[in-house]
Amino acid sequence: MHPVVKLAKETVERYIRDGETTPLPEELTPEMKDKAGVFVSIKKKGELRGCIGTYSPTTENVAGEIIQNAVSAAVQDPRFPPVSPSELSELEYSVDVLSPPEKVESRDELDPKRYGVIVKKGNNRGLLLPDLEGVNTVEEQLNITAYKAGIFSMDDIELFRFEVRRYR
Repeated sequence: MHPVVKLAKETVERYIRDGETTPLPEELTPEMKDKAGVFVSIKKKGELRGCIGTYSPTTENVAGEIIQNAVSAAVQDPRFPPVSPSELSELEYSVDVLSPPEKVESRDELDPKRYGVIVKKGNNRGLLLPDLEGVNTVEEQLNITAYKAGIFSMDDIELFRFEVRRYR
């Protein structure tokens, strides 16, 4: 198990079992030292169980983002009830470390397998990670992202793309 995934798993297990937040590791791997947005995804039997993240950094390093977002994915994703101790042995984790978002002028600059997307209109914004099962076209990616953001018209939207390093 990659160290960033191990950190996410240990963070969730410690928080769910003991109600304690994991401290930053004393030794950070090179990936953990960077400053970047991070998404932590939790699956159970292949189905999404929680996914929370930040598209730009809110802590000192990737390790801090993993700890913060792993707890949030486990207990604060509004789509799911909080993870229970009895589920811990069934959970699988992945961690996406995001590149800084870059504004794009055209849908032609998007690719749902390579790039994640941020759709913004006014104060509403939505994000969808790249290379997700069942998302094969730019239109599917944009429609899902806009729906998540509560954007119902694609007129005057701003588009941003980013790449991820995915750890499983």
